[in-house]
Amino acid sequence: MGLQVYVVGTLQAIGVNGGIHRFWTHRAYKAKWQLRVILLIFYCIAGMNNPFEWVRDHRVHHKYTDTDADPHNSNRGFFFSHVGWLMMKKHPEVIQKGSQIDMSNVMADPIFIFGCKYFLILNIVFAFLLPILIPVYAWNEIWSRAVMSQILRYVLSLNFAWSVNSAAHMFGSKPYNTQINPSENRLVAFMAYGEGWHNYHHVFPWDYKAAELGDYKLNIVTMYIDLFAKIGWAYDLKQPSAELVKTVLRKKGDGSHWSIVSEANNKTEQ
Repeated sequence: MGLQVYVVGTLQAIGVNGGIHRFWTHRAYKAKWQLRVILLIFYCIAGMNNPFEWVRDHRVHHKYTDTDADPHNSNRGFFFSHVGWLMMKKHPEVIQKGSQIDMSNVMADPIFIFGCKYFLILNIVFAFLLPILIPVYAWNEIWSRAVMSQILRYVLSLNFAWSVNSAAHMFGSKPYNTQINPSENRLVAFMAYGEGWHNYHHVFPWDYKAAELGDYKLNIVTMYIDLFAKIGWAYDLKQPSAELVKTVLRKKGDGSHWSIVSEANNKTEQ
C-alpha cells in the first residue's frame, strides 16, 4: 500500500508542482503538447480545483501576497491559510482582484482549455477511479487496500500541498527577502516535493526550479522537468542569474543564506 501511495503521489506532484504551478501559472518554461497532456493528466490525479481557478487564484496570491486580496492570506491565521479559505466565501477583494488577472496566455492553450471544460470527469477518472481499479485488476490488490491507499494518499497530498500556503508562510528563514512572509521551510520542501523553498519562490517566481539549488532530494519535481528537457519536451527553462540572486539576497536577506554564512565562518577562522 505504501508503494501505491508514493507512486501516485509522485505523479500528482509532477502535475501540480511542475504543471499547473511552474508551467501554466508562472510560465517558468515551455512544454511541447506531449508534455502538456501528461501534466494535465497528472494534475487531475491530485483532485484539486479546476485548472482555471487554480491558475487565477495563484496568480492573485503572488500579486497580492498576504493581503485581503490573497485567497489564502496567512495573516488570517494558520488554519485559514491551510484549509479554511476553501471552506468559506472569498473575501470581496479576492473576487475583485481575481477578475482582473490576465488569463489570456493559458486560455490560448487548447490542452488547458480541454482540461477546464472536462475537468469534472477527468478528475473523477484520474484522481479516484483509475488509482483504485488499476491495483485491483493489474496485480490482484484487494478492494479495501486499494481504496484505503488512495484515501490516505489524497488526504496526505492535500495537506502537504496546503502546508506551502500555511507553514511555509509562517515558519522558516528568509535569506532572500525579510520583508515578506514566505519562508524557506525544509520540512515543507520534503513533504511537497520541492515547493517549500518559498522565500526564494516569491522573490523569483519565474524560476522553473522554484528554488535556488537543484537538489533533487528536496526538489524531486525539478528532476523530472530536467529529464523532460533532455528529450526536448521541456525547453526555455527560466532562472535568474547567479549575480542577480547574490545581489538580492545581500540587499534584502536575513543573512542566513549559505554563501553568507560560509563567508562569515571563513573570516572567523582567519
